[in-house]
Formats: sequence, structure tokens, C-alpha cells
Amino acid sequence: GFDRHLEEAAGDLGAKPLTTFRLVTMPMIMPGVLAGAMMAFALSLDDFVVSNFVSGTTLPFPVWVYGATRMGVPPQVFVFGTIIFLLGAAGAIGSLVLSRRGMKRS
Repeated sequence: GFDRHLEEAAGDLGAKPLTTFRLVTMPMIMPGVLAGAMMAFALSLDDFVVSNFVSGTTLPFPVWVYGATRMGVPPQVFVFGTIIFLLGAAGAIGSLVLSRRGMKRS
């Protein structure tokens, strides 16, 4: 859970609300926010039907790939796939490095 007493303590020590949010609240909620963003990204890549229905006037990547592959697979699909894979691998490695640094400190 989220301990509201930490925000209250920051306010008691003279921190303004924005400073409290930036230095106390945001670091505590950031893992959940990032996990939710990664899940939404992965699900949007995986589920073409949902992406197609909620896209509106924009063209999400899965819808673009579906339209592009009807005429043959363009090389951009492979480039985007490689970029997405590398970003995911870099994020996983970065998370591992940061968690190991945290373990060494404690």
C-alpha cells in the first residue's frame, strides 16, 4: 500500500505540494506506472482488434502493419520490430542493473 504519512511528514518538514509529489509520491508510484505503461504497450501490439477499434484518426503500429502486409511485408516492419526488441531488451537490462545496485547498497 501507499503510506500517506510520508506525504504528511514531507509537508510537516516544509516541502511544498509539488516538491512532495516529485520527491516522495512519484518515486513510490513509478514502478506501478511503468509496469502499466509496458503492459498497455505490449497489449496494444498484441491485440490488433482492440487497436483497430480504439485508434480513431491515428494509425497505431499494429494497424499499420496489418495494412502494409496486405501488399507484401515492407522492410519498415522489420526495422520497427528490431527497434521494439532492442528497447525492450535495454529496459530489462537497465532494470536488472538498477535492482542489483539497490541490493548492494542495502
